Amino acid sequence: MQKINFTKMVASGNDFVVVDANQFCRYKQNISSLAKKICNRRLGIGADGLLLMEGSKKADIKMRIFNADGSEADMCGNGARSASYWYSENKGRGIKEIDIETKAGIIESKITGSSVRIKLTSPKGLKLNIPVNFNKRALRVNFINTGVPHTVIFVNGLEDIDVEELGRYIRFHKVFSPEGTNVNFVEPLGKGFISVRTYERGVEAETLACGTGSVASALITAYTLKAQGSGMIRVKTKSKEVLKVYFNKDSFLFNNIWLEGCVKKVYKGEYYV
Repeated sequence: MQKINFTKMVASGNDFVVVDANQFCRYKQNISSLAKKICNRRLGIGADGLLLMEGSKKADIKMRIFNADGSEADMCGNGARSASYWYSENKGRGIKEIDIETKAGIIESKITGSSVRIKLTSPKGLKLNIPVNFNKRALRVNFINTGVPHTVIFVNGLEDIDVEELGRYIRFHKVFSPEGTNVNFVEPLGKGFISVRTYERGVEAETLACGTGSVASALITAYTLKAQGSGMIRVKTKSKEVLKVYFNKDSFLFNNIWLEGCVKKVYKGEYYV
């Protein structure tokens, strides 16, 4: 058997197995299959995703994200926050400002204690009030890509929503094919404060949090409120942790978007292939 050293990280309830990519050289053709085994919660380590940390010519480090089903994602907000914390401790000699290369672009990060802020790339593909039928009900949903595709649906009685059934239906809906979409159910709690539950593509289940989903939900909320200039929205996740999303909005455009929350190192270990 071959040994792989790993670190288990958690950010707002999203959990990740973080691995130095140098250990994966012999598994280049089987990373997706191996990621699926590692993320299995009964037969593996258990996680929402595997973060493979590689060298980069464009940034301090490159992050590749593999979901629990073995698919590779372009970006993961809470994954990027975890990767930043991991790099600072393991490779960066304690530096607190780190650039991370992802398939969605370069992500800036800043570490203050256990809190990590990341600056996301500018969102794209904003569409509002998309008609979707579900069990003979006409729904109006919103879409935005915050590094990965997200659908945002405003609801009343968030705790009563069947996130698994409705989320899975919309995730695979033909409107969002072939790429599919993550699905966020949002309930306003007060001024600048929302609660979110997310069905994650690639995990194919509800997760305790989703960084890019929290950002998508916050931006769509800001858009519907017709906010302008600098703003901040607090996002209560399924894990009960509250993330902060900062942004600037100029007419129809968002920029200078930051996601902030806590990151924890849970444990280190060895996985045997």
